[in-house]
Amino acid sequence: MATRSMRKEECFYLGKIVSKYSFKGEVLIKLDTDEPETYENLESVFISLGNSLVPFFIAQSRLHRSNLLRVDFEEISNEAEADKIIGSEVYLPLDRLPPLSGKKFYYHEVIGFSLVDSEYGDIGTIVSINDSAAQALFVADKDGKQLLIPINDEIITEIDRTEKTIFVKTPEGLVSLYLED
Repeated sequence: MATRSMRKEECFYLGKIVSKYSFKGEVLIKLDTDEPETYENLESVFISLGNSLVPFFIAQSRLHRSNLLRVDFEEISNEAEADKIIGSEVYLPLDRLPPLSGKKFYYHEVIGFSLVDSEYGDIGTIVSINDSAAQALFVADKDGKQLLIPINDEIITEIDRTEKTIFVKTPEGLVSLYLED
């Protein structure tokens, strides 16, 4: 693992240290994932302490019930040391995310992808994702105009990761709202 500090933007939230497990300083991390078994054999994680993400190395870990990971950190050998990290958030670098295929994607991985509409062709480059509304939206820029395109399986027809392109079939009238003056 790199010794330079990681920024939160380079990481994804894995879970939270919720409690101590043993007097030897083991802790339980509640994993925020649908596939906890993916993270059973990690070598290290980043723990958010203050304003920094600090690397901690794992001596051993195993799943405890469904989404709890019981972890023995090399740096922590007693309850007092474990107390200092209880409640802390745990992160992993983005490159540790298991790759998604088909029409599933992580929001961070499609920034910079082109959006190609079945009728209008190139409708811009994805500059961000707005997921604060009930419906997540691609925020695309086309020659200085901003388009908001809903993210859902009906609209997305194909994702070409090699060409960094997402093919969409937008509802009638949506694109013309933005592009036709």
